[in-house]
Amino acid sequence: MNAPRDTSYDDSLLQALADPKEAAAYLDAVMELEDQEALMLALRQVAKAHGMAEVTRRAEVGDKTLFRVLSDKGNPTIGTLNKVLHALGLRLSVEPLPA
Repeated sequence: MNAPRDTSYDDSLLQALADPKEAAAYLDAVMELEDQEALMLALRQVAKAHGMAEVTRRAEVGDKTLFRVLSDKGNPTIGTLNKVLHALGLRLSVEPLPA
């Protein structure tokens, strides 16, 4: 993606993460790090790209709940994680590790 020179990194990142395919690839790459804080940051960035208020509405969770589970120390339940991912147009999947 070629962003104009005057567009900040954060703005161009959020613009890219609004695309579900880009968001999925981004989250997949972050999951390779096996770092929960990095994953929560990435999820927070994707949620911000979609509008936090809209994500809380679609996920049917409170705004305080969303901010808490997506914080650096967040530890969402699988149910909450699924709600947030679905609100973002994404889903959790499992695949075998590379040999």
